[in-house]
Amino acid sequence: MLRSLLAVGPSNGAHRIALRAALSVVLPLLVLDVTGHLAWTMYAAFGAFTSLYGRERVAGHRVRLQLVAGAWMTGCVTVGALIASSDHRGWLAVPAAAAVAAAAAYRSTVDGWHPPGSLFQVFGIAAVASIPGVPADVLPAFLVSASTALFAVLLGNAGVWLRRVRRSDLMAASAPIGGSVTGAGRSALLAGLGVLLAGSVANGLSIGRPYWAMVSAVVPLAAQALSAQVIRGVHRLVGTAVGLVAAWLLLALDLRGTAAILAVGVLQALAELVVGRNYALALLFITPLALMMGNVVHPVPTGPLLTDRAVETVIGVAVGVAIGWVVRPRVRPARSFRVT
Repeated sequence: MLRSLLAVGPSNGAHRIALRAALSVVLPLLVLDVTGHLAWTMYAAFGAFTSLYGRERVAGHRVRLQLVAGAWMTGCVTVGALIASSDHRGWLAVPAAAAVAAAAAYRSTVDGWHPPGSLFQVFGIAAVASIPGVPADVLPAFLVSASTALFAVLLGNAGVWLRRVRRSDLMAASAPIGGSVTGAGRSALLAGLGVLLAGSVANGLSIGRPYWAMVSAVVPLAAQALSAQVIRGVHRLVGTAVGLVAAWLLLALDLRGTAAILAVGVLQALAELVVGRNYALALLFITPLALMMGNVVHPVPTGPLLTDRAVETVIGVAVGVAIGWVVRPRVRPARSFRVT
């Protein structure tokens, strides 16, 4: 456990991914700022998460996965905006996010998504659903998230197109990379159950932001073995704790407008530089990034915000690891036979 917290893996060209991820979120947010539509920040930010997919793929393989990821993120944001227009959004979001978690976890396993699991999809639908809205927000949610996702795809593959890759190579058919039907149903069931339980507990306690509990629940469950689930859960707890200190320092600066957007871009780049190397270290940047994204549009007192994040992270990780422990494979003791 200690080794996993301290070990830092190789970069594997993470600087290119970090730059694409930062530009994919900063440029659309600057457009919203200039046009006076910062209220749509979350729609654009979640659409920009499309850029995080397909880092291990090239040409047409990456295009396909990112188009699929963009469609998922757009759908999650749009449904989230629809739920946000209801007075019962808090409880409606829980089963909706659980269904999304199960479906996305299944597709992730079958098609070999990277990043794996359903974290971003759950985050997208549940976070957007948590902010009070009106039915008129649904169309902007769809358009902004879809256009940002498409921009992320274009930006992420610009190098390929600039090198004039032949169209036949770019769009060549191929089998999913790293996918497997084995274990897909189990992953889907556990992810959906984790989100349902964590969201219900957080809602029942009226903490305020149950989507953080739901997101934290799927983190350990993205792994198969109990030992890996525990390690991911500990990384989430330790990284979030350190990240909350960084968030407190950043939020104390009270950044607004362009300054806040640039800070989000820097945090996104730093997170992508290290997320594949050490998950706990990445949360040093992911935690303030997530808090600042919401705070750009709906500023809230820092103390309750940090407290909610801490408590809900503990709830989510506890639920995820507990589910992993309950369903772990049991080793039956060998039966002895006496020869007579």
